[in-house]
Amino acid sequence: MFLEITQASYINDFKLALKFNNGAEMTVDLANELTGSVFTPLKDKNKFKKFSIVFNTIEWENGADFAPEYLYELAKHQHQIASEPKSDYGLVK
Repeated sequence: MFLEITQASYINDFKLALKFNNGAEMTVDLANELTGSVFTPLKDKNKFKKFSIVFNTIEWENGADFAPEYLYELAKHQHQIASEPKSDYGLVK
């Protein structure tokens, strides 16, 4: 099965809520991914908010897009980092 984005919505800053055709619902933060000439204009939040689903992924008005597989893996990785238990730096309680 090819991975596809079926729904997407803006959350805040550079975060999007994405729903995939495999049933996964994930949040992705693209703040650190907006590099290169096609993505630089999207650092303007007003432009970032203006996306739609084209074929199987999100696309912005200037034609910029990310592969759905990339967005899925990025969201999964970001969620794992956010979910890791906080270290007490070896302090004994």
